Amino acid sequence: MSGQAGKVKLFETKKIRAEWDAESEKWWFSVVDVVAVLTESADASAYWRKLKQRLKAEGNETVTNCHGLKMRAADGKARLTDVADTEQILRLVQSIPSKRAEPFKLWLAQVGSERLDETVDPELSIDRAIQNYRRLGYSENWINQCIKSIEVRKALTDEWDKSGVRRGQEYAALTDLMSKVWAGMTTREYM
Repeated sequence: MSGQAGKVKLFETKKIRAEWDAESEKWWFSVVDVVAVLTESADASAYWRKLKQRLKAEGNETVTNCHGLKMRAADGKARLTDVADTEQILRLVQSIPSKRAEPFKLWLAQVGSERLDETVDPELSIDRAIQNYRRLGYSENWINQCIKSIEVRKALTDEWDKSGVRRGQEYAALTDLMSKVWAGMTTREYM
């Protein structure tokens, strides 16, 4: 794992240790820190051990997919702690019976409902994207250009599909090649 070591995210006044992995382009969060914030348990480590046992017994894959990463502890030493990515953390939130977890659970239910609505009416996802761009402060001109570039990208990938190019690695290789010609760097370097 490479990237920004020792970053701390704040939730209200509570600290959650986090590490950015540039290779996978994911944040990894300390599970014990998240549990401490959501449960206000006197011993978040013990709470997590017990929750982990229960989830394993239920066959919950989130626990299986958590792995250890050395993070700086309160005493300043790097200690191995269970970490999870954003998706895994959101799954864990659903498993924690706590008043503090309830707003997250409501938000997850709302987002899930919105995504299901978008499967019935895909135009809703475009409207959501435009609203998010506006919320982030992008100009109407920039938003329109972005939507047009999505159209162009779709036409390009349709042509790749017709030519037998396989999604995944072959798409990535072609995208990198185009980026290299256009910007002089790979897609990852450009981002």
